[in-house]
Amino acid sequence: MLVAAAVCPPTPLVVLDMPDLRSACHAAVAGLAEARPDTLIVVGGAETTASYDGTAAGTLRPWGVELATPGGGEPVLPLSLTVARLLLGDRTPDALRSVAFDAAPEECLALGEKLAGGGDRVALLVMADGSACLSPRAPGRYDEAAGPLNDRIADAIATGDPAPLATLDPASADRLWVSGRAALQVLAGAAGAHAYEGRLLMATAPYGVGYFAGSWLA
Repeated sequence: MLVAAAVCPPTPLVVLDMPDLRSACHAAVAGLAEARPDTLIVVGGAETTASYDGTAAGTLRPWGVELATPGGGEPVLPLSLTVARLLLGDRTPDALRSVAFDAAPEECLALGEKLAGGGDRVALLVMADGSACLSPRAPGRYDEAAGPLNDRIADAIATGDPAPLATLDPASADRLWVSGRAALQVLAGAAGAHAYEGRLLMATAPYGVGYFAGSWLA
């Protein structure tokens, strides 16, 4: 059963250059421990869906920063999971799961249901951002539909309601550069029909990209 979740953005900026957002993410992550979970799982978007051991390593070297996560061996984690490991600090998750950016909603929902199934008390750290089309200076082309979709995600996080996340349209999300769509739908699948106490700790859009820090508690 999903007893807690935290949503944080998968950008290197959260560990390098945005102290207010980093503080909000640390608060969201700290909230996971309050739920006393048996299992902590990290979920983040990537090119492919894959499973990694909780001790797997990652690095920001491909993004020009000599910063590595705790963990041994060669860095194998995608960016979203690398940022998550850096936010977790010395805490080692039980598992790390990437979900393909283009995974179908039913695949994402099924993965979430599987992760939260069984008798364990499960906490999820979900690495997902909103639209990257929120301003003329955004990485994606500015689109007036980006704001309402970004607000929909923020409201779902704030209210602890998985339904708006479960029904995100992949085509619209792709057009509006919502790379966190698949990871958010994994969260919705894990939550199922349950309601949560939601807290939106921060919502910001530097450079026209929607970043959220928030938490859900059962």
